[in-house]
Amino acid sequence: MKLTLNALVTALLIGSSASALAASTVDLTVKGVITPNACTPSLSGSGVVDYGKISAKDLNLTTVTQLPLTTLQLTITCEGGTLFAIKGTDNRAGSNSAGGGYGLGLINGTQKLGAYDVVLLNAVADSGAVSVLESMDNGITWTDSGDAILPVNALGAFGDKSSGVWLPVSIQQVTTDLLVYGHIARADSLDLSDEHPIDGSATFEVKYL
Repeated sequence: MKLTLNALVTALLIGSSASALAASTVDLTVKGVITPNACTPSLSGSGVVDYGKISAKDLNLTTVTQLPLTTLQLTITCEGGTLFAIKGTDNRAGSNSAGGGYGLGLINGTQKLGAYDVVLLNAVADSGAVSVLESMDNGITWTDSGDAILPVNALGAFGDKSSGVWLPVSIQQVTTDLLVYGHIARADSLDLSDEHPIDGSATFEVKYL
């Protein structure tokens, strides 16, 4: 009888230990999709917008000074038809003087020199026109980007409404105008006693959908 009781107690202890162990674990799921097609983006002019030297005396004292509009061509070429989007990252985060778009660097570490917006227009994919789309929720929903602005950290894509809602379409190659609208902050907010570089930098990454 004692052996049976001992065996029962042991079994209960083992069972309770297993339950305690199970309650102290958590599962990790690693998932994704390997796509056979890679996409390569390229920008005309080596992706450089150069405004040259601008005299401080030519800047507006109490309003922003618009910089010349510059147009580059963005081409994305894939090895086959691919669903993808573009994500813009501001490499000068925190220097945007306008509160939106991309920054042009800092003067003395604190003064925001200016800002610029990136606009996509006239997109042609696989020999046909497509709409520029925008997603602010990481690709869950898409809207027709009427102004075609590619905001920082949002997703831009190319698609249509053939399914009843705006969605990106599978593309092998797309070419679009990439317009850069820049401006310098009002001069009375800047220390212009020395030369300061216009120092904008952004990275555009192809995100596979």
